[in-house]
Amino acid sequence: MNRSHRPFPGPSGSAAGAQFAPSAAVKAAGANALQSNHAEARRGLIAAIGAYIAWGLLPAFIKLLDGVSPYEVLIHRVLWAAPFCGLIITVRRQWGETKRVLRDFKTLRLLCLSGLFIGTNWLIFIFAVANDRILETSIGYYINPLMMIMAGVILLGERITQLQIVALLSAASGVLVLMIGNNVVPWTALQLAVTFTVYALLRKQISVGAVPGLFIETMVLTPFALTGLFFLTQDHSTSFINDGPAISLYLSLAGPFTVIPLTLFAVAARRISLTTIGFLQYIGPTMAMIFAVLIGEPFTVAHAICFSLIWIAVALVSFEALHKQRQARQRLASSSILPDEPEKS
Repeated sequence: MNRSHRPFPGPSGSAAGAQFAPSAAVKAAGANALQSNHAEARRGLIAAIGAYIAWGLLPAFIKLLDGVSPYEVLIHRVLWAAPFCGLIITVRRQWGETKRVLRDFKTLRLLCLSGLFIGTNWLIFIFAVANDRILETSIGYYINPLMMIMAGVILLGERITQLQIVALLSAASGVLVLMIGNNVVPWTALQLAVTFTVYALLRKQISVGAVPGLFIETMVLTPFALTGLFFLTQDHSTSFINDGPAISLYLSLAGPFTVIPLTLFAVAARRISLTTIGFLQYIGPTMAMIFAVLIGEPFTVAHAICFSLIWIAVALVSFEALHKQRQARQRLASSSILPDEPEKS
């Protein structure tokens, strides 16, 4: 046989492998699938960045409500978030999932608890911003992933690595430096980290989407919010009515400002890896820290050392997460099953 006309060799080198040569249609389908995956990942990345930037802008948004009682800000955040969640659920056709959760007493009970913890977390955050303690909120959200590692070890029996131990010690040292240097315990940071960690642990046990879950949580908080609004109205001290249309608009936007980032996050979580999300989650506290410095909050040497030690901890945890992801990809690649060798004719 003339070598120039030899059929495409199969895995065994035989001419029979010609039937396994990829056709143009197969190549095109593979290219289209790869392009589609890249497009989905790009959309997920954009959604995640949008979510974390929105969360990073939240202190600046709440600062627009200076003079409004933190309780009233929380009331409107809850009351406007609930119907906006309902709108998003309608658009995304998630009412079936929402109804399923409402019929499950165990899940509903856990969502009631998680609603109380996220409501407490929101109130602490609003109070902190209103009282010019944004730097503390930044510290709280920086150490939150480390607090989750510690909770996983203590409560869930998860194994802790040496790198994670070093990261936890580094972050704890940072908080200790801040306590000694400024002669103050960063209660706001610790309260934010603890309440959100408990919230995350509760949500970890619940099989429900982000927006349907938030809808039920805000509905749990709605009776408390309506009661608070009633008393504010009776005292004629509600800023929504008394402080002009701009304040009324800002208060009504508190709901969308809560729901939209969470919706973007839910979109991102299905399209990009948790490692990527882990890196991006520090956008919010970094923006908060910069905003706090820009509006004149005191940034002492103790703050600088504290943030430096926390950033080292964050870098260690992020490096380990990236390393684990690479190892998982290598294991997946090595366990790929090749097609059987074709029989020789």
